[in-house]
Amino acid sequence: VQLQASGGGLVQAGDSLTLSCAASGGTFRRYTMGWFRQAPGAEREFVAAFSMFGDIKYTSPVKGRFTISRDNAKNTVYLQMNSLESEDTAVYYCAATTTVWGRATEDAVYRYWGQGTLVTVSS
Repeated sequence: VQLQASGGGLVQAGDSLTLSCAASGGTFRRYTMGWFRQAPGAEREFVAAFSMFGDIKYTSPVKGRFTISRDNAKNTVYLQMNSLESEDTAVYYCAATTTVWGRATEDAVYRYWGQGTLVTVSS
């Protein structure tokens, strides 16, 4: 599976941005899709995930501000980010896994990764 993330950019605090991740080369609907991010000098961290069955989870700092969605017909997963904060500045990665849902927050279980897209939020 090949993943291509896009949509990053430079925005101001309070703005919105939508990231997209297009998949190819696999059966998209069979994968749990996740978004992770890595801020400068920090480890990569889980942001959100959307299972093949429709389950969704978010990391606490983004709950109520970010929305993950997927369009299986377009083989694409999205991350709508509202009320962006400077702490959201990071490279955002999409990833795909077939692991059990209970481990969907662990980056080690994701087999396929996109190249990352940079989101910079100025305060």
